[in-house]
Amino acid sequence: MAHIVIIGAGLGGLPMAYEMQALARAEDRVTVVANTTRFHFTPSNPWVAVKWRQREDIELEIAPLLEKKGIGFIAQAVTRVMPETKQLTLADGATLDYDMLVIATGPQLAFDEIPGFGPEGHTQSICHVEHAADAQDAWDAFVANPGPIVVGAVQGASCFGPAYEYARIMETDLRKRKLRDRVPMTFVTSEPYIGHLGLGGVGDSKGMIESMFRERHIKWICNARVDRIEAGTMHVTECDDEGQPKKQHALPFSYSMLLPAFRGIDAVRGVDGLVNPRGFVLVDEYQRNPKYPDIYAVGVCVAIPPVEATPVPTGTPKTGYMIESMVTATAKNIRAVLDGKAPSERATWNAICLADFGDTGAAFVALPQIPPRNVSWFAEGRWVHLAKVGFEKYFLRKMKKGTTEPIYEKLVLDALGILKLKQK
Repeated sequence: MAHIVIIGAGLGGLPMAYEMQALARAEDRVTVVANTTRFHFTPSNPWVAVKWRQREDIELEIAPLLEKKGIGFIAQAVTRVMPETKQLTLADGATLDYDMLVIATGPQLAFDEIPGFGPEGHTQSICHVEHAADAQDAWDAFVANPGPIVVGAVQGASCFGPAYEYARIMETDLRKRKLRDRVPMTFVTSEPYIGHLGLGGVGDSKGMIESMFRERHIKWICNARVDRIEAGTMHVTECDDEGQPKKQHALPFSYSMLLPAFRGIDAVRGVDGLVNPRGFVLVDEYQRNPKYPDIYAVGVCVAIPPVEATPVPTGTPKTGYMIESMVTATAKNIRAVLDGKAPSERATWNAICLADFGDTGAAFVALPQIPPRNVSWFAEGRWVHLAKVGFEKYFLRKMKKGTTEPIYEKLVLDALGILKLKQK
């Protein structure tokens, strides 16, 4: 019998549990350990922040879902991974033994790397449902007394899509409230150009998003390094193509949301051979750690190098489709090892993103995610808004059911079908 432990119960961890349980042998035991009792659909957080959703609309209780599948659940944070002894230390001081471990924790949000940054400082966040729910009160206060907005992503960030999405969602909400004329908006980003997305661009993402911003009177600053944030003022250094300071900006704001840089969680940081200097888990082509082959990792916690060097540091995003592919490969590889075979499954690191703008939206498909690509497509239209709303319902329904079906793969095939129709 093998005890397979999964740390995390988010977009990577919960599907990982379902797929692993389906592939495990009858005598094996699967346990999920998470620092929360509720799963939430992270892509819907921007809607929560402006009250288009409430957090309970996008959350599911984890324990009943796992119990139905015969999967164990421990609702505690992991304070340390100890690969030498194949144990985890939990928040209450207890230890948990494992035979195979899958790290699916997502990232730690590095707000502390910039003075005044984050929910404990002077900006809002949509990275976690708790942050998005707290941002509702700030949004209510803002629309009662509107002023300038600064939105975007700081140096070292790797997840840029939600910043663009939230900028447009706020813009749409303000237009609906007849307040748009009272709110100057500035998009601040570490990307070398608008629409880079941490991916070197996808299709004509640069031209289309720049045009979109011009039409909606959203200014932007690229190659931006946020130095510090004070109440009502953001201090930003705009850099040149060599990464050297070019211009200083003191941007006034009444409301701000900037995506942070990510790093690995405390439980794994500093474990030699397991993680890189930022605490992201090192994996080989089979999602397995090279030094500790009984440890696998999926999702945002995985170490992936940047697509290209940029004047201001940017990371590479891990999209839902990529995470799903990692999960499936990992479950199959663990089963192979349990059967005494060598792992052989490789994740397909493709990317698809649906970004809702409230009344329209943008979608991109990058196959593979890192260029050169076989498919590089970016499009805008109301169909994306409808697709994002439908996908939210579809994903939550599948999680309630405990499906092992490839959810994002269906989305990719649907998007490629639309692409083929557009090309005819």
